[in-house]
Amino acid sequence: MDPSALPATRISIADPVAPLYAYLRAHQPPEHPALRALREATKRLPEHFMQIAPEQGHLMALLLGLLGTRRVLELGTFTGYSALAMALALPSDGRVVTCDVNEAWLELDRHHWVLAGVADRIEARLGPSARTLSSLESQGAAGTFDAALVDADEEGCDAYYEAALRLVRVGGLVMLDSTLRLDRVIEPSAVDDGTVAICTLNAVLAADERVDRAMRPIGDGVTLARRRP
Repeated sequence: MDPSALPATRISIADPVAPLYAYLRAHQPPEHPALRALREATKRLPEHFMQIAPEQGHLMALLLGLLGTRRVLELGTFTGYSALAMALALPSDGRVVTCDVNEAWLELDRHHWVLAGVADRIEARLGPSARTLSSLESQGAAGTFDAALVDADEEGCDAYYEAALRLVRVGGLVMLDSTLRLDRVIEPSAVDDGTVAICTLNAVLAADERVDRAMRPIGDGVTLARRRP
């Protein structure tokens, strides 16, 4: 999620860090015109805060390049900014397989994917993440993805992580978005299902020796998990 799109009261470090954050944004690489156009279009939606921040897109693109990525799995497309950022980082024969339950969002996605010239690199599947994961595993796709981004409903995050870990190859990367949950992970009074699920997953990740992992305070929190042999 993009911190600049959230109410300041939801970002505990907003006041002292705001100038530094503006500096960071000003010194990012140029945002692709199609990404910028999609971000502006998304701002008009009530759910605009669900979109990742541009600096997160830059980071993911860099990581995919370092991995030599050709196949990416994404759970939770929303308006397609992250799918587009990742597709732009892939070679011409690369593929992002992404899924979401909202058909209207996917229509907005496709327009900007075409605008960027990478629509042929993105396979959008309409339906729940659990169904997409089940279908991929039944088709023998385990270990065939170089990377995965988990950014779907928080209540299913543990099952999504486990499935993503099976679907990425050894040495592959699982990226988990929103692992700080708008600061709610440190609020004792936050007992909603989504926050409880994220806190549970964070505890699992902290002790998971199947992966090399790091949680980073980028956007709404990103945890990176590299699958060990």
